[in-house]
Amino acid sequence: MDDRSDELLEGLDQTQHDAVSSTGNPLAILAGAGSGKTRVLTRRIAHRVSTGSMDPRRTMAVTFTRKAASELRHRLRGLGLRDDITTGTFHSLAYAQLHERWAERNVRPPEMLDRKFGVIAGLLGRRSDTSMILDVMSELEWIVARNIPLDAYAFEADRHGRTSPLPPADLIQTAKRYNEEKRRMRVVDFDDLLTLAIRDIETDPEFASIIRWRHRHLFVDEFQDVNPLQFRLLQAWLGNEPDLCVVGDPNQAIYAWNGADSWYLRRFEKHFPSATVIKLGHNYRSTPEIITAGHAVLPKPDREAEPPATDRASGEDPVIVRHADADTEAVAIARALRDHTKPGTAWSQQAVLVRTNAQVALLATALERARIPHRVRGKSALVDTPEVKTLMRQLRQTIVPLTEALPDLRAAIQPSGDVSSGAGGGGADVSTAEAERQRNREALFQLATDHAASFPNASGIDFANWLAATARKEAFDVSVDAVDVMTFHAAKGLEWNVVHLAGLESGYVPIAQANGPAALSEERRLLHVAITRARDKVLLNWAERRTFGQRSSKRNRSPYLDHIDGGDGSSAGFDAQPETRKNRAKQNLSKMRDNLENSEPDSPLYLELKEWRLATAQENDVPAYVVFNNKTLAEIAEVQPTTEEELLSCSGVGPAKISKYGDEVLDLIRNR
Repeated sequence: MDDRSDELLEGLDQTQHDAVSSTGNPLAILAGAGSGKTRVLTRRIAHRVSTGSMDPRRTMAVTFTRKAASELRHRLRGLGLRDDITTGTFHSLAYAQLHERWAERNVRPPEMLDRKFGVIAGLLGRRSDTSMILDVMSELEWIVARNIPLDAYAFEADRHGRTSPLPPADLIQTAKRYNEEKRRMRVVDFDDLLTLAIRDIETDPEFASIIRWRHRHLFVDEFQDVNPLQFRLLQAWLGNEPDLCVVGDPNQAIYAWNGADSWYLRRFEKHFPSATVIKLGHNYRSTPEIITAGHAVLPKPDREAEPPATDRASGEDPVIVRHADADTEAVAIARALRDHTKPGTAWSQQAVLVRTNAQVALLATALERARIPHRVRGKSALVDTPEVKTLMRQLRQTIVPLTEALPDLRAAIQPSGDVSSGAGGGGADVSTAEAERQRNREALFQLATDHAASFPNASGIDFANWLAATARKEAFDVSVDAVDVMTFHAAKGLEWNVVHLAGLESGYVPIAQANGPAALSEERRLLHVAITRARDKVLLNWAERRTFGQRSSKRNRSPYLDHIDGGDGSSAGFDAQPETRKNRAKQNLSKMRDNLENSEPDSPLYLELKEWRLATAQENDVPAYVVFNNKTLAEIAEVQPTTEEELLSCSGVGPAKISKYGDEVLDLIRNR
């Protein structure tokens, strides 16, 4: 051990010290919001190099974005490490492996497919429109990310509550034809990089040994976001003698819709029986009030008894603000942004966060009118989405005033089915992706309507040019002092002094298309992520009425706010605004009771029990309810029994059920 190893442990709390210095292998570090995740990860890498237990030239650190990989390299350089450590995303590292392999074998590399949309469109033919093509693309990507054999797609789609854009047999056939077309064109797409990298390792033991020797020590950041295909590649890199450290937070698992599976982190010891798990114990970012609010909205049973500890002094309570309508909300947020920007305070210390991309565009436009410097970060701008590009082309072709073009624009965006624009409805046959596209179309129509009201003589071309110029101006520029405007998803990993959340209403939070306990749990975690971006203050805004295109609808505040102000019968540790609480109690108490009676619990254990029940019922060739009904499963998930006596106390469980299923249920609960 050299002198640097002790220095690298200085300034760490006990849990951070344990995580950095642990000899456990494999090791999982559970790092909640504000717990110093990146600091611990980079210190651990540097500490192992310093103690001689790891060769930096044989070390690989895997991230999920190029930005995160760059930040990791920068931090490691600051700790005295040169660029000997390989860092990158799963895809970039797989691509590098493939290129080296091709070069060694004197094989001309295939081209990367840059027009996937066109290939899928050609396969679908005239029956398809833009939405259909995008949905099929998304579903094919989900199949690959989940590492699902095509013949198992129908079962897995049903198990995960997926709505297939085509009959399953047709989708499977399309997937096969797509793969054949790629081979004919001699191209690979983004997902092929992982599957080909896996194939090379799994089918060539000699090559596998070379890769595992070269990358002997593996570190993975944001491990809760790993999908089954990425996990399979990780296993291929590791082999039978893994040297692995992962860092992640189950409470920030917000990408299940995209194929991510947080159970690889939640059940780390199941996948790696000799593993050590260390949980970081502090939140150094936020005040106790913000930590408490973020903790309160987490789903049960993931929510621990107490929120994380903090050394920060008590601050301001989260403020829940009710507005008459969406326009009033936007004006109030602009005013609040000014109120919290004191002399000498940067605009960039504040952010406005929303659930959907369509809301980003509308709020950014409102801030522009209020002359609030702002920038849109993260997800593509509204004008870059395919559905909005199509409508923009239509507008550019009109020569009549914009006011006269609005009816045609309205007709063009009118959904053929019951597509929710966030109002709280939504047909069962509409995909989440299509609902998002419809929200974007409605947002464009709202922007066009507002522009026509402000500029009666404007043409469709004038509006399209204005919107494109606005989008360019809002592009992210780190040198600009401006308020950040983005979605909850895009805000993950970032932080500000003051955070304004907008649109906290049923239909947005949770999103209308979130059906079933797993999806609702993810919506809770997403709100947790948004709240915990704030260091000093968080303002929670919602509107009683909102306009979607030409429709104005009444809104109810998000039921998750009840967990913050104590409206669910429990207290988050502080009081919301008395008027808001009083009015909400009168309006929503009956609705809340109905929801509790008629909805399934948003518990991961409940979902797990349902999956076990389905497998058991299929194995015994009986209907699922014969095993246990939903009410019994919900009670088991809530009680979490650990003995037969406790299980017998649950309604619907008798001696016969204990004899048949008791051991399996109790083992499932114990091994979570």
